[in-house]
Amino acid sequence: MNNIQIKIQPTSNASIIKFEANKFLVQYTNYEFKNIDEAKNSPLATQLFYLPFTKTVYIAGNFVAVEKYDIVEWHEIQDEVAEQIENYLNSGQPVVIEDNSGKKTPVTVYAESTPNPTAMKFVTNKKIALAPFEFKNIDETKNSELARSLFHFPFIKEVFIDENYVSIIKYDIAEWNDIVVELREFIKNHIEEGKEVISDQAAKLKSEEIKASNPEFANLDETSKQIVDILEEYVKPAVASDGGNIMFDSYDSDSKTVKVILQGACSGCPSSTYTLKNGIETMLKNMLNDKVNEVVAING
Repeated sequence: MNNIQIKIQPTSNASIIKFEANKFLVQYTNYEFKNIDEAKNSPLATQLFYLPFTKTVYIAGNFVAVEKYDIVEWHEIQDEVAEQIENYLNSGQPVVIEDNSGKKTPVTVYAESTPNPTAMKFVTNKKIALAPFEFKNIDETKNSELARSLFHFPFIKEVFIDENYVSIIKYDIAEWNDIVVELREFIKNHIEEGKEVISDQAAKLKSEEIKASNPEFANLDETSKQIVDILEEYVKPAVASDGGNIMFDSYDSDSKTVKVILQGACSGCPSSTYTLKNGIETMLKNMLNDKVNEVVAING
């Protein structure tokens, strides 16, 4: 068994539900099937069209989305559909059968500067990872062919990969103006050629790690839970836009000190101290009154 798990995600369209898997189902190509004839190259979509309420099937990245006819309501059938998709995926049968021999999938990659002058963010128009992964050196890259390949450039210090971008931290021996085009093309070609970004094994381990952390969250005190929620809702999106990640580490109720872990472009960033004191620390103080005195960063 592949131990693939499905999570039900509603969408802005009441007729469409997304069934998200904890691994990629297809790489960089999106599929839309409006009837069973169009689904002949997708055994999974074909199976779903045997359900009388299925109108359209979408397959992309790590999810299958199903649009239904109005003869039923999703709350009546979504668990059954999720179970059917999960069982199919764990059977090891193909999701989509296609001939990719010699075929490249067009990918757009653009470089974006970050507040950290030693870090550059390379953004793709395709989803390349299901969770953040940080690589401090080549020894840590056994589960990422892309990160391992990037470390062969002598000027690369660290690599951070998240959903649709790669953040690279460089050594001072090279200037971004001299290397940014080369790196952008390298990442673009790697993805277009269908080479591995993050291995299935790494994605599985990360999924288990996240799953294992849930009981820990449940055991946190109320203030720590509030801090985690604030970081997730207000801070993480802003940090991700700068090519980094932030994670809750601990909260000391006696000293009222919050410790967070900074990753990617935020790790070692000269402006991170300002961001912590005038951004995150101020926010937590305002939102949690007298429960927080200080926020301390631990570079990932």
